[in-house]
Amino acid sequence: MGTRSTIAIQNADGTVTGIYCHWDGYLSHNGRILQENYTTEEAVRELIALGDLSSLGETIGTKHDFDNAPDGECNAYGRDRGETGVSAETCDSWRDLLNSFGQEFDYLFVPGEGWQVRYYGIWSSVKQALAEALEEDNENA
Repeated sequence: MGTRSTIAIQNADGTVTGIYCHWDGYLSHNGRILQENYTTEEAVRELIALGDLSSLGETIGTKHDFDNAPDGECNAYGRDRGETGVSAETCDSWRDLLNSFGQEFDYLFVPGEGWQVRYYGIWSSVKQALAEALEEDNENA
């Protein structure tokens, strides 16, 4: 069973565009990968352009056999398995996106601010900085 997550970016007009990721959504995996590897708006937009993911990798990677994904590369349902209907979704706000398909962990990149996280449905953590959440997670490990 996967630990599902959403990965999203806030657009200049206030809308939010995001995707679903099936595996390893928890802070110490997807959270760490996002914080360390997807640090610019350009990189985040390239990631989200892949559409829904089976798994997040340290790199976008290239098209590959879905069942034999190279280590460290994203495994995308559209690019790598040929599925349709898995494109990124744009909503009026992050809350609207999460109402559409929020998961156990929800990550939002805000250009100029960085990554934010919300997890396990706790709305009080909507604007918790991912770096802060990772630090707390490490302290509690």
